Amino acid sequence: MKKTLQLTGLDCAVCAAKVEKAVQKVAGVTGATVNFVTQKLTLEADDAAFDAVLANVRKAVPRADRDCEVL
Repeated sequence: MKKTLQLTGLDCAVCAAKVEKAVQKVAGVTGATVNFVTQKLTLEADDAAFDAVLANVRKAVPRADRDCEVL
């Protein structure tokens, strides 16, 4: 499954790269890209485990950038 999620609090392109790298390391994520300009995260994960993966992504994002969160 592929979903585009809104981010808030993303301050710079370097932060976007940190968030993208952190999300890609989350177990179950098959693909992730962060667009700084649109403040969006495109997340790909297995359909059956998507909700669990998303919960872990929501925890990982503020660890990479404390001001950023997934809406």
